Amino acid sequence: MSHDHKGTRRVGQVKEVTSLANPIVKDIKALSDKKHRDETKSFMAEGLKLVIDALELGFEIRTLVYAKNVKDKPQVVQCATKTVARGGLVLEVSEKVLASITRRDNPQMVVGIFTQRWTNLRDLKPGNGETYVALDRVRDPGNLGTIIRTADAAGASGVILVGESTDPFSMETVRATMGSVFAVPLVRTSVADFLAWKKGAGVSVVATHLAGAVDYRTIDYKTKPVVLLMGNEQSGLPDTLASEADALARIPQAGLADSLNLAIATGVMLFEARRHLLTLDDRA
Repeated sequence: MSHDHKGTRRVGQVKEVTSLANPIVKDIKALSDKKHRDETKSFMAEGLKLVIDALELGFEIRTLVYAKNVKDKPQVVQCATKTVARGGLVLEVSEKVLASITRRDNPQMVVGIFTQRWTNLRDLKPGNGETYVALDRVRDPGNLGTIIRTADAAGASGVILVGESTDPFSMETVRATMGSVFAVPLVRTSVADFLAWKKGAGVSVVATHLAGAVDYRTIDYKTKPVVLLMGNEQSGLPDTLASEADALARIPQAGLADSLNLAIATGVMLFEARRHLLTLDDRA
């Protein structure tokens, strides 16, 4: 079944668009607004690599947009063929239209509009050797995107957004994930639901915290599946969450800086938690 962009499109066709006033273009531009993304349950990914990744990972494509001057590139033709076959719309546009869609002077030549994909918290059944990242009210899109990318690189099994978080499907976050937004399961939940899930999930929750914490390198990450619980950028972890953790961790620091950026701290914790699981294979 196709998702109509408010009746402005017919499915499985290629259209040429040169006008910025075209209703389909206006609809796509509106995806920079979270309200519109939520209403349509869709989002934008920029660049041929991201579009190919999304198609390969089975994301539903609604609209493929490409600049006229790349229409004969074999990979673009392939994406267009797949889009039409899957009931999506293909738009061939001028660079001026692309620049207005992506709000960039030097836009990517290919853009895809995809259906958002969320995983339900109760469907997460952490197994041996699995690691999840739980983020308490993460605010910064760049941080969230970098964390999703890092979770993917470290082999984590998902990112859980606890409380009021920034949108992982915003343009800025999707850019920062470098395509990992398509590979990493995303969950959104409340504090109460997260704590209820934790009780029955058989996981070890390791939270970064300043008070009563131990050196993050001394914690047991091997016995159970691990959930790394990271606090909000400004206020850190509230007591309601910290008090429910199985271990409180701290990263030793020297120098003038009194704290680490959230994405960096999450990266440090992830690679430590998965140290026993990660190896360089011989081909690296």
